[in-house]
Amino acid sequence: MEARPDNPAQAPADTLRILRRFVLGLFAIGIVGTAADLLLTGHVEDAWQIAPLGLFAASALVIGWHLAGGGRLSIRTHQAMMSLFILSGFVGTFLHYRANIEFEMEMYPGLAGFELFWRAIQGASPPSLAPGTMIALGLLGLMYAYRHPALDTEPTERLGAHP
Repeated sequence: MEARPDNPAQAPADTLRILRRFVLGLFAIGIVGTAADLLLTGHVEDAWQIAPLGLFAASALVIGWHLAGGGRLSIRTHQAMMSLFILSGFVGTFLHYRANIEFEMEMYPGLAGFELFWRAIQGASPPSLAPGTMIALGLLGLMYAYRHPALDTEPTERLGAHP
């Protein structure tokens, strides 16, 4: 447990710093766990399936860069990566749903309308809503970057230069 600050006005900043670390930890656990799940289930058949793994690897590199002192640019890059996570979640949901539609149409050629939709959305292989994990991770990553202190300074101020 961390000691209480001598200055009570510093307490909210300390709390925010601790919560930000916690969110980053949850994000890290999420990408490691999801990557393990994708690898264990053989989610590596084509470029579309490998894309989330590539995003996880790139994101881990950006977080490492940030933790090593990357500053404002590393946070902005992280935010861009999180936008890609969210986009990939929507694309993945569409691709999973489309694969389930094709499967259901092969199994039941006369299926249409709401019944086809319902069967496809309930599909277990691939699970239609599983890519929503990418959306959740992207939002969690954006929470980490929200009003991050590294965004408060201009690059010239960080280097000690005067405008």
